[in-house]
Amino acid sequence: MTRFARYSSSTALAICLGSTAAYADLTAADVWNNWRDYMGDMGYTVTGTESGAGDTLTVSDVRMEMDFSADDETVKSALVMDSLTFTDFGDGSVSVQIPAVSKITVAGEPATGEAFDLAIDYTQSGFDMVVTGDPDDMTYTYSADSMGVKLSSLTVDDTPIGPDIARIDVTMADMSGVSRIVQSDLRNVSQTMTTGPVTYDMAFTSPDDDGAAKITGGLESLSFTGGGNIPAVEDPSDVNAMIDAGFGFTGEFTYTNGTSDSNFDGPDGGGKMTTSSTGGALAVSMSGDGLSYSGSQSGLIIQALMTQMPIPIDLNMENMAFGMMMPVKKSDDEQDFGLKLALEGFTMSDVLWGMFDPQGQLPRDPATIAIDLAGKAKLLVNFLDPKVAAAMENSDEVPGELNALEIKDVTVEAAGAALNGAGAFTFDNTDMTTFDGMPKPTGSIDLTLSGGNGLLDKLVAMGLLPEEQAQGARMMMALFAVPGDAPDSLKSKLEINDAGHVLANGQRLK
Repeated sequence: MTRFARYSSSTALAICLGSTAAYADLTAADVWNNWRDYMGDMGYTVTGTESGAGDTLTVSDVRMEMDFSADDETVKSALVMDSLTFTDFGDGSVSVQIPAVSKITVAGEPATGEAFDLAIDYTQSGFDMVVTGDPDDMTYTYSADSMGVKLSSLTVDDTPIGPDIARIDVTMADMSGVSRIVQSDLRNVSQTMTTGPVTYDMAFTSPDDDGAAKITGGLESLSFTGGGNIPAVEDPSDVNAMIDAGFGFTGEFTYTNGTSDSNFDGPDGGGKMTTSSTGGALAVSMSGDGLSYSGSQSGLIIQALMTQMPIPIDLNMENMAFGMMMPVKKSDDEQDFGLKLALEGFTMSDVLWGMFDPQGQLPRDPATIAIDLAGKAKLLVNFLDPKVAAAMENSDEVPGELNALEIKDVTVEAAGAALNGAGAFTFDNTDMTTFDGMPKPTGSIDLTLSGGNGLLDKLVAMGLLPEEQAQGARMMMALFAVPGDAPDSLKSKLEINDAGHVLANGQRLK
């Protein structure tokens, strides 16, 4: 995770260069000087040739390099621009112009695997940026008719890889945004950005001609809102040092009406798939309090046809969502974590239903699967430290302790049956013997099941479940559950007490 973040940061900074990566005063010369100093503080080596004419400063042969090499592998990245132009309007504002095409290069010699060199064209048309404000509080207002990234060359182990083997082309139209940078003890950045249509075209072919994939698609619109605090540290790639110095950020992407088309082929067969959704979101935040991700899609439709499947696949989902929260820093104190997953309103075509229920005996109402967990844990190592992460790979050291787990909700609704549950447990990490190698839990969970027996009857009638297996399932339900308040309903309370006894509805099982 840390290594990926270090490698990708160069490209991310380069792409953002036209919008948010500058920190400048309000004259042409000072804009460039502070831009150069800021990139230097981020770990880049910045070079360029300056020339002035009137109110305009031109910096030619611009090169911003960063070395990500570590241990026995080498990775270097650079952003190359023919020129940058800074124009002082004389009214306290500065215009910044970037080339129509800039180049992002990455060269690497990994410890294992093949050496590679790649170049990406960073393109723009109709770009305009104006910087206003004062040296400690600046606002960048920008727009562009289009901006994009395109893989222009790739070499693996001294062998050129042409566009017939690898192709990446992403374009964003009608981009506009505002970024504000306030300098105090920490550099605070806040951003908003919107685009019109976003399109992508990617293709990959195995050099051995044993597989290929092509993916095209796009979004009707894309927007971003976010910001955070950025400290000045000696090594910006040291995530722990950044967090200790006050680093934190939060950001959210949202989009409308996304579509994709995929075609693939391989030794085991091929196929094609199309997807669409009415919208979605992806949010991420990170600080000393932890790392969190969340995302959602609405109106998801998946249609596929594969050589290994006798019929087409047609799936629909009203909403799909996920969320994760976890600590990132070693601490002797308990820290929060959480996990959410929801697949709501899931349906499939009658053709798929007909494969196992041709007579329509099972209810075909939309299905839902959801889980919502929260808890407390202690993180015993700084896993974001590359050296610590490498040491963990060859160690039996436990990275953390689970102290508490709350099951806020477990829901499974499908084929006329519904299972719901909620509960909470605490864990004693000093007792690893009561439950054979895991910390002893104490707590309970309440479960309810409706429509379970009816579903078993239908599965037996359809021939999908042998009668003797259905009887075994009924015996297990009778052992762990008692009748509920409604017909064909069961409820159960599963407990683990302080003595380590496992009970079901008060009856000891262990």
